[in-house]
Amino acid sequence: MNPLKKLFKQTAIYGLATVLPRMLSFLLVPIYTAVMPPEDYGEITLIFSCFAIFNVFLAYGMETAFFRFYKEGENKKIVVTTSLLSIAGSSLLFLILGILFKTAIADVLNIELKYMNYVFGILVLDALVIVPFAWLRANEKPMRYALVKILNIALNLGLNLFFLILLPKLASTDVQGLFNSIYVPDFEISYILISNLFASGITLLLMLRIYIRRPYTFDKGLWKRMLAYAMPVMVAGIAFTINEVFDRILLTELLPTDIAKSEMGKYSACYKLALFMTLFATAFRMGIEPFFFSHSETKNPQKAYAQITNYFVVLGSIILLGVVVFADFLKRVIVLNESYWDAMAIVPIIVLASFFLGIYHNLSVWYKVTDRTKFGAYISMIGAVLTIIINFVFIPYFGYMASATATLVAYGTMMLLSFYFGRMYYPIPYNFRKIIFYLGISILFSILSFYIFDRNLIVGIPLFLIFLGLVYKLEVENLRKVFIRK
Repeated sequence: MNPLKKLFKQTAIYGLATVLPRMLSFLLVPIYTAVMPPEDYGEITLIFSCFAIFNVFLAYGMETAFFRFYKEGENKKIVVTTSLLSIAGSSLLFLILGILFKTAIADVLNIELKYMNYVFGILVLDALVIVPFAWLRANEKPMRYALVKILNIALNLGLNLFFLILLPKLASTDVQGLFNSIYVPDFEISYILISNLFASGITLLLMLRIYIRRPYTFDKGLWKRMLAYAMPVMVAGIAFTINEVFDRILLTELLPTDIAKSEMGKYSACYKLALFMTLFATAFRMGIEPFFFSHSETKNPQKAYAQITNYFVVLGSIILLGVVVFADFLKRVIVLNESYWDAMAIVPIIVLASFFLGIYHNLSVWYKVTDRTKFGAYISMIGAVLTIIINFVFIPYFGYMASATATLVAYGTMMLLSFYFGRMYYPIPYNFRKIIFYLGISILFSILSFYIFDRNLIVGIPLFLIFLGLVYKLEVENLRKVFIRK
C-alpha cells in the first residue's frame, strides 16, 4: 500500500479513536455549563488542569521512548516488560507518597481535601495504560485502540449524564426510594470525578491482557537508555502542559478573587470551540509518530515528511476558517449558557494557536528521528517561559485575552524555532510557497469574517466556499494520487 495512503488510513482510525470519544466528551461541556455557573465550571477546570500536569510527570516520556526502542530492533519483549515495570513501579510510588502527603498536596494545589483520593486514583489508573496503548499503536492495531478509547469516554459520558441530569430528577420524584437515598445535593464535582474514576478503571481492566501472560524481564541498561531518551520528552511535555493549562491556574491567581473563577470558567468554555482543530492535530500526530520512526531508514524519507506537512496545512487551514466562520452556530450548540459567551473573542486566536501547535508537531520529526529530543525540550521551555511571562504581565490588564494571546505567541514561536533548527540538522524540502499561501489566506479570511464583519454569515460563508474552491482546484490531483493510486 502507498505509505501515505496507509498513513491517512491509520490517521483516520486514530482520528476515530480521538475525535469520536472527544466528541462524546464534548457533550459534557453543554452539560456542565447547563448545571453549573461559570465559577463552578472554573473550579472543575482547575482540577482537570492539575490532572494534565501530573499526567506528564507520571508518563515521564516513556511512551515516546517505547516507540523509539521498540522499532529500533531491540528485543521487543524486553522493551515491553521493562516499560511496563517502570510505569507500574513509579505509579505505585506516586500513590503511596500521595496518600502520605495528601493534605499538603491539597493545600499546594488549592483543591479541597475531599477530592484528593479521586484525583490520585484517576491519575494512577490512567498512567497504567500508557504503555499498553503505546503497544497497540506500535503494533498497528488501531481498531482495538479505537474501541477501548471510545468505550472509556462513552462510560464517562453516560455516568456524567446519570449523575448530573438523570439522578436529580429521579431523586425528586422518588422521595422515599433508592435514587433519593443515593443522591447527594451540591455533589456535582465529586460525581464528575467518580465518573472519571470508574471509566479509567474499566479501561485498565480491558488492557490487562498486555500485562499478563508474559515472562517479565527488567533490563536495567535498557531502562537507563530509555530514561535518557525520555527525560527531554518529559521536560517538553511539562512545557507543553504549561502552555496548555497553566493560564487557567494563573487566571485564578491574578484576577480579583470575586471574578477569577467565573472569568476562568468563561475562558475555558469558549476555549473548547478550538477542539475541532485540536482533534484533527492530535489524530494526525498519533498517525505520523509511528510513521516517522518506521520510515526513517527508507529511501529519501524527507520527501514523504514534506508531503505530510503540506497536507496537514491544507486540511488545517480549512478547519481554521470553518470554525471561525461558524463560531456563532457552534457556541449555541456547545456552550448553552449565554453567561459564558463574553469570551467568544478568544476563539480565532485559540484555533490558530492550535493550528500552529499541529504544524510544530509535524516539524518536530527532525529531532525525533535524529535522537536530538533535547531540542524539543528547549523549544518547549521557551514556549512555556513566554506563556508565563505574557500571562503574568498582561492578565491583570486584559484578563483572558492575554491568556489567549500568550498561547498563540508561544505556539507560533515554537513552530518557527523548530523549523529553524530543523533546517540545520535534518533539512526537509517543505513547499513553503504552498504552506504560506494556504495559511495566509485562511488567516486573512478568518480576520475578515470574525473581526471585520462581526461573524456575519453572509460574508463568512462565501469566503469559506471560495477557500474550498481554491483547495479543490490546486490539490485535487495530489489527493487522488495518495488515496486512489495502488
